[in-house]
Parts: sequence; structure tokens; C-alpha cells
Amino acid sequence: MEVTKHSAVNVTVIDEAFPMPQLGRTRRIWLYKPEKHDELNKTYPVIYMQDGQNLFDESNAFGEEWEVDETLNAVSAKCIVVGIDNGENRMNEYNFEDHKEYGDGEGEKYIQFIVETLKPYIDKNYKTKPEREHTHIAGSSMGGLISLYGAMHFAETFGGAGVFSPSLWLVPDAPKKFQRIARKNSHLPQRFYFYGGAQEGGDMLTHINNMAKMLHQFPQYCIDLHIDPYGDHSEYRWRTMFQSYYTWLSHGNL
Repeated sequence: MEVTKHSAVNVTVIDEAFPMPQLGRTRRIWLYKPEKHDELNKTYPVIYMQDGQNLFDESNAFGEEWEVDETLNAVSAKCIVVGIDNGENRMNEYNFEDHKEYGDGEGEKYIQFIVETLKPYIDKNYKTKPEREHTHIAGSSMGGLISLYGAMHFAETFGGAGVFSPSLWLVPDAPKKFQRIARKNSHLPQRFYFYGGAQEGGDMLTHINNMAKMLHQFPQYCIDLHIDPYGDHSEYRWRTMFQSYYTWLSHGNL
């Protein structure tokens, strides 16, 4: 049941404390619906996005928002976006791997929450296209990392991922690990959109290029790679690239 309305256009908070049984927590869930969603006899693809408080509403964002709703409205987009807030366990929930500094990786349980609990609820209550080819996952930084992991490990659910400035520094051997998964998923086509900025520091571009290069070896993957020579690690940059990501997805029949 929709319980709270926000000022963001076509956006609703469907629950302030949606149960996450896989993790024993709750989380606020946002929902963007295209205009006339409730009037038209249509179904829509769905993008599940991380760091939900940064997507739609400036008053809830850490710094700037992505303006996902304004961007999609401007291009008359025909998709649903589900925003999942992060919590105090963000570093754990957004990582599949245990880390000596940040603790246990809870990423697999977090993605199981999306696959087993949240997605069935969304598919039951909204006009979705539930098939994997119409289901994407996206995020930035740690949210980009878990979106990449989620799509790779749960390829039977997700048709791909939008991976913005992923925190691959946490798992520098990720291309090697994902190569094994890619072989197993040879029958499951997926589309991956990568973005990285040259001003982000560290080895961001090296990690992204290595991952994209590895995925390019497998025919089931379609890769779109964007490198911004002036890009830094910020919501502003991810906001400016979100329309590019959506346009690419929509041309591929998301």
C-alpha cells in the first residue's frame, strides 16, 4: 500500500520500513512511475537502484540528488524505478566479500532481498514486465559494485546493470572471479553500462577497463563504456550520465 507522498514528481514512498527478512532489517523504498501509469493498459520494465535517498528528493539526499524523476519525465520514459535506501550497514550490504576493515560481506543476502522479497512485491502490485530482460539494477560507488555483483550472480533475474564509478578497489581480483561466473552464464544475455571519471582518483579507470575487457570476451554480454576525462566521484556526474544510461537501455528494449 502506498503510504507517503513526496514532492518529487511521479514518486511515492511505498513503505518507510519495508521488511528485509534476509538481513533482519527494514528499509525505506521509493517508487517512480511514468505518467499515466495507473490509467494506461501497459506494463513497464523496472530498474532497481541503490542509495534510494539520493535519487529523487534533494531534502533526503547526501549532497545533491540524481534527479532521476526529472530526467525520466523529460524524455517521457516508460519505466518504473525502485529506489532502495541505504542504511548504516551500507559497506556490508553492498559487498559480496568479507573485508578485514569493513567486516562481513552481506551483499548476497541483500540481493536475495531484492530478488526474493522486493521484486515479487513490486511485480504483484504494479504494472511491471517481470521478465529478466526487462529487469535491471543500477547504482554508483558501492552501489555500483553491488549492482555489478547482483547482475552477475543473479543473472536469471537481472538482464544487466548500470555500473557508475564502482568501488572495485575493494575486490581488485573481481574480473578473475567474474570470469568463472560469465562462463556459467553463457546462456543468459546481459547488458552492462559502465561509467567512470578520470578525476576520481585511485585506479578507478583501470578497474573499470579491466572489467569491461573481461566481459567483452563473452558473446552474451553487450557493453557500453563511458569515460569522462573531467568526471569526479559525485552525484552531479552520475546525474548527468543517467539519461545516457536510460537511453541506451531503452534502445535495447529494456
